[in-house]
Amino acid sequence: MYLAVEIGTVDLNPVLRGAVATILYFMVGMAVLLVGFFMVDVLTPGKLRQLVFIDRRPNAVVVAGAMYIALTTVIVSAIVNSYSQLGQGLIGVAVYGLMGVVLLGIALLTMHLVIPGDFHEHVDDPELHPGSFAVALILLAVGGVTAAAVS
Repeated sequence: MYLAVEIGTVDLNPVLRGAVATILYFMVGMAVLLVGFFMVDVLTPGKLRQLVFIDRRPNAVVVAGAMYIALTTVIVSAIVNSYSQLGQGLIGVAVYGLMGVVLLGIALLTMHLVIPGDFHEHVDDPELHPGSFAVALILLAVGGVTAAAVS
Protein backbone atom coordinates (compact mmCIF):
# COMPACT_ATOMS: atom_id res chain seq x y z
CA MET A 1 0.00 0.00 0.00
CA TYR A 2 1.35 3.40 -0.98
CA LEU A 3 0.35 6.47 1.05
CA ALA A 4 1.23 9.84 -0.34
CA VAL A 5 0.58 13.24 1.06
CA GLU A 6 0.86 16.16 -1.26
CA ILE A 7 2.21 19.17 0.55
CA GLY A 8 2.25 21.51 -2.37
CA THR A 9 4.36 24.62 -2.44
CA VAL A 10 5.14 26.35 0.81
CA ASP A 11 5.52 30.12 0.83
CA LEU A 12 7.46 31.18 3.91
CA ASN A 13 7.27 34.90 3.15
CA PRO A 14 4.06 35.52 5.14
CA VAL A 15 5.42 33.47 8.04
CA LEU A 16 8.69 35.42 8.12
CA ARG A 17 6.86 38.74 7.87
CA GLY A 18 4.58 37.69 10.71
CA ALA A 19 7.57 36.67 12.84
CA VAL A 20 9.28 40.01 12.24
CA ALA A 21 6.04 41.87 13.02
CA THR A 22 5.65 39.89 16.24
CA ILE A 23 9.16 40.77 17.35
CA LEU A 24 8.64 44.45 16.54
CA TYR A 25 5.28 44.62 18.33
CA PHE A 26 6.90 42.89 21.31
CA MET A 27 9.66 45.49 21.39
CA VAL A 28 7.22 48.40 21.21
CA GLY A 29 4.98 46.80 23.85
CA MET A 30 7.91 46.23 26.18
CA ALA A 31 9.06 49.82 25.71
CA VAL A 32 5.60 51.08 26.70
CA LEU A 33 5.56 48.76 29.74
CA LEU A 34 8.98 50.07 30.80
CA VAL A 35 7.75 53.66 30.53
CA GLY A 36 4.73 52.61 32.60
CA PHE A 37 7.02 51.05 35.20
CA PHE A 38 8.99 54.27 35.54
CA MET A 39 5.77 56.29 35.75
CA VAL A 40 4.49 54.11 38.63
CA ASP A 41 7.91 54.33 40.24
CA VAL A 42 7.80 58.14 40.14
CA LEU A 43 4.21 58.35 41.42
CA THR A 44 4.68 55.97 44.36
CA PRO A 45 6.95 56.45 47.36
CA GLY A 46 10.27 54.63 47.36
CA LYS A 47 11.80 52.56 44.61
CA LEU A 48 9.20 50.25 43.13
CA ARG A 49 11.63 47.39 42.45
CA GLN A 50 12.81 47.59 46.05
CA LEU A 51 9.26 47.68 47.42
CA VAL A 52 8.06 44.75 45.32
CA PHE A 53 11.00 42.37 45.03
CA ILE A 54 13.14 43.04 48.11
CA ASP A 55 10.84 44.52 50.77
CA ARG A 56 7.88 42.44 49.52
CA ARG A 57 5.31 45.14 50.18
CA PRO A 58 1.94 43.63 49.24
CA ASN A 59 0.25 46.97 48.53
CA ALA A 60 2.97 47.94 46.06
CA VAL A 61 2.54 44.55 44.35
CA VAL A 62 -1.24 45.03 44.06
CA VAL A 63 -0.99 48.56 42.62
CA ALA A 64 1.91 47.77 40.28
CA GLY A 65 0.25 44.55 39.09
CA ALA A 66 -2.99 46.35 38.32
CA MET A 67 -1.10 49.04 36.44
CA TYR A 68 0.66 46.47 34.25
CA ILE A 69 -2.54 44.55 33.55
CA ALA A 70 -4.27 47.82 32.60
CA LEU A 71 -1.38 48.87 30.34
CA THR A 72 -1.21 45.43 28.77
CA THR A 73 -4.92 45.63 27.99
CA VAL A 74 -4.36 48.93 26.19
CA ILE A 75 -1.36 47.54 24.28
CA VAL A 76 -3.21 44.37 23.24
CA SER A 77 -6.19 46.42 22.07
CA ALA A 78 -3.89 48.70 20.09
CA ILE A 79 -2.18 45.71 18.44
CA VAL A 80 -5.46 43.97 17.58
CA ASN A 81 -6.84 47.18 16.08
CA SER A 82 -3.57 48.24 14.45
CA TYR A 83 -3.31 49.38 10.87
CA SER A 84 -2.67 46.90 8.09
CA GLN A 85 0.68 48.56 7.37
CA LEU A 86 3.31 47.43 9.88
CA GLY A 87 4.95 50.85 10.31
CA GLN A 88 1.63 52.58 11.00
CA GLY A 89 0.62 49.77 13.33
CA LEU A 90 3.81 50.08 15.37
CA ILE A 91 3.42 53.84 15.65
CA GLY A 92 -0.23 53.39 16.63
CA VAL A 93 0.68 50.91 19.37
CA ALA A 94 3.38 53.26 20.68
CA VAL A 95 1.06 56.29 20.65
CA TYR A 96 -1.94 54.54 22.20
CA GLY A 97 0.28 52.72 24.69
CA LEU A 98 1.86 55.99 25.81
CA MET A 99 -1.61 57.54 26.03
CA GLY A 100 -2.50 54.68 28.35
CA VAL A 101 0.55 55.46 30.49
CA VAL A 102 -0.44 59.12 30.72
CA LEU A 103 -4.11 58.39 31.46
CA LEU A 104 -3.23 55.84 34.13
CA GLY A 105 -0.78 58.34 35.63
CA ILE A 106 -3.56 60.94 35.73
CA ALA A 107 -5.80 58.37 37.40
CA LEU A 108 -3.13 57.70 40.05
CA LEU A 109 -2.68 61.41 40.71
CA THR A 110 -6.45 61.93 40.87
CA MET A 111 -6.80 59.10 43.37
CA HIS A 112 -4.08 60.69 45.47
CA LEU A 113 -6.14 63.89 45.62
CA VAL A 114 -9.56 62.30 46.06
CA ILE A 115 -8.96 59.32 48.35
CA PRO A 116 -9.13 60.22 52.04
CA GLY A 117 -5.90 59.80 53.94
CA ASP A 118 -2.57 59.42 52.20
CA PHE A 119 -2.73 56.70 49.57
CA HIS A 120 1.05 56.86 49.23
CA GLU A 121 1.52 55.79 52.85
CA HIS A 122 -0.25 52.53 52.17
CA VAL A 123 1.93 51.54 49.22
CA ASP A 124 4.93 51.18 51.53
CA ASP A 125 2.94 49.54 54.35
CA PRO A 126 4.09 45.99 55.20
CA GLU A 127 0.47 44.95 55.87
CA LEU A 128 -2.06 44.54 53.10
CA HIS A 129 -4.46 47.49 53.04
CA PRO A 130 -7.94 47.28 51.44
CA GLY A 131 -7.33 50.66 49.80
CA SER A 132 -4.73 49.10 47.51
CA PHE A 133 -7.45 46.89 46.01
CA ALA A 134 -9.69 49.93 45.45
CA VAL A 135 -6.82 51.71 43.69
CA ALA A 136 -6.10 48.57 41.65
CA LEU A 137 -9.72 48.26 40.52
CA ILE A 138 -9.83 51.91 39.49
CA LEU A 139 -6.63 51.44 37.46
CA LEU A 140 -8.07 48.33 35.79
CA ALA A 141 -11.26 50.25 34.96
CA VAL A 142 -9.27 53.14 33.44
CA GLY A 143 -7.21 50.63 31.44
CA GLY A 144 -10.36 48.90 30.19
CA VAL A 145 -12.01 52.15 29.14
CA THR A 146 -8.81 53.28 27.40
CA ALA A 147 -8.50 49.92 25.62
CA ALA A 148 -12.11 50.15 24.46
CA ALA A 149 -11.51 53.68 23.17
CA VAL A 150 -8.61 52.40 21.06
CA SER A 151 -10.93 50.03 19.22
